[in-house]
Amino acid sequence: MSTPPSPAYEKDSELVPYGDIDLANGEGRRRKAALVLFAVWGLVLALHCSDSGQILVWGLTAIASVHLFRLLVGKPEHVVLSGTDGKGTENPEVLPFVSVLVSAKDEEAVIGRLVEQLDRVDYPRSRYEAVVIDDASSDRTPEWLDELAGQSRSVLAVHRKAGDGGGKSGALNAVIPKTRGDILAIFDADAQFSPDLFRRVVPLFQSNTLGAVQLQKSVAQTVLNQPEQGNFWVQGQTAEMQLDCCLQQQRIAADGIGELRGNGQFLRRAALDDCRGFNEETITDDLDLTLRLHLKGWNIEAVTEPAVIEEGVTTAKALWHQRNRWAEGGYQRYLDYWQSLGRNQMGSAKTFDMVMFCLFQYLLPQAVIPDVLMGILRQEATVLSPLLTVTFVFSTTMMFMGLRRGAIARSKTSKSSPFALGKTLLQTLVGSIYMVHWFVVISTMGIRISIRPKRLKWVKTVHQGNDDSPIAVS
Repeated sequence: MSTPPSPAYEKDSELVPYGDIDLANGEGRRRKAALVLFAVWGLVLALHCSDSGQILVWGLTAIASVHLFRLLVGKPEHVVLSGTDGKGTENPEVLPFVSVLVSAKDEEAVIGRLVEQLDRVDYPRSRYEAVVIDDASSDRTPEWLDELAGQSRSVLAVHRKAGDGGGKSGALNAVIPKTRGDILAIFDADAQFSPDLFRRVVPLFQSNTLGAVQLQKSVAQTVLNQPEQGNFWVQGQTAEMQLDCCLQQQRIAADGIGELRGNGQFLRRAALDDCRGFNEETITDDLDLTLRLHLKGWNIEAVTEPAVIEEGVTTAKALWHQRNRWAEGGYQRYLDYWQSLGRNQMGSAKTFDMVMFCLFQYLLPQAVIPDVLMGILRQEATVLSPLLTVTFVFSTTMMFMGLRRGAIARSKTSKSSPFALGKTLLQTLVGSIYMVHWFVVISTMGIRISIRPKRLKWVKTVHQGNDDSPIAVS
C-alpha cells in the first residue's frame, strides 16, 4: 500500500474554535438524557393539566404536517443508478481510485463469499484496492482470511490485536491513512453487491459538495438455504429498509439531510478527513459521521438501485439488541452535538429537518408513556393523539412509496399490475405492524440511558452465511 495521503486521526485533540466541531467524546450523555426525559415528561403533564394543552398540540401537529407534506411531494434527483459510466474509458487512470474497507469480527461464515465478491468487482484493477480487517476475531476468521487473501488478486488482510480499541471505528481509522482511495467504500462482512457497483456509484462524486453516497440496504431472503419469506421479522425489515431509503431521498429532495447506514456507504476521502475520521466514542459510527458531515457542509446522497444485500435478523431477541444499539446511537448525536445544531451550522433547512425528526423519532415515543398514564389516571383522551396519527399516516404512506419504488426499480418499468399493487399494500400492512416495535425500543431506551452509567456496549449481529456462498472453506 502507498504512502498515506492524509495524517492519521488523533483521538485527543485541543478545543476547536467557535463555529467548528470536534469528535464527540460522550461526556455527560446520561445527565443530558435525563434532562431531556424530565422535560418531555414534564411537558406532557403540563399539557394534560392546561386548558390550552390540546390547542398547543394541534398547533405543533399543523407545523409537522406541513413539513411532512413537503417530504411526500419532493422529487428526488437520483433514485436508480443504471448506467455503466467509465466502462469504455480508454484511459482507466482518469477514474477515481476506490479503496474498499471491511471490518470483520468473527465472520467465518461469510468471509469466503466476501473475498470472492471483491475479486469480481468490475472496475479497473489498477484503480481499486480492498482491505479486510480482522478485528481480533475469536473464531477461524483470521486463518481463513489469510488463506483467501493469499489466493486473491486484490484483497489485503490486516489483523488487529485483542487490546486494540475503538471497535469498527478504531479498525477503520487505523487503516484508512494507509490506503490510496479518493473514494472509500465501507461494507459489512455479510454484504452482497453487484460487480458493476463502483461504475454506477462513483460518477455521483462529480459533484464537489457530495461527501457520501448511501446505498439502499436490502435483506437477504435466505439464511442457511432455508426460505425466510414467511418470517415476520424478515418481512418487516424488508419493508423498513424500503421505507428508510425512500425517506432519505425525500428528505434530501426537501433540502433536508441524507443519512449513512454503515453497510454500503461510499465516502469522499476529503470529506472524511474534514471530519477527522470515525468517532470511536459512539456505538453507531455511521449516524455520528452523518451529522458531522452535514455540519461541515457536505451532502449525502441516497440511491434505491443498486442495493447492498445483507442478512437480516430472524428472532425478536436479536432484533431487540440491534435496534436498541441503533436507537441509542442515533439519539447520542443530538446529545453530543446539540450546541452545533443550535448554532444552525448546517443551515436552516437541514437544521429544521433534524429537529423535526428528533421530534418524530425520539421525543414523541418517549412522550407516549406519560401521555397514556395521565390519560388513564384522569380518565381522559391522550393529548398527543393528533401528532401520533399524523406520524402513523406519514410513515405508512412513505413505506408504500418506498416499496413501490423498489418494485419499479427491480422490474425496470413504471407500470404496476393490480397483483403487484395488492402485494405492495400487503407488505405495507405487515411493515406498519412491525414498525410498532420502534416505539417500545425508543421509549425504553430514553429511560435506560437516563439512569444507567455511560457505557459503549456493542452486541454483535451473528451472520449465518448460506450454502450458496461463492467460496466454501473447509
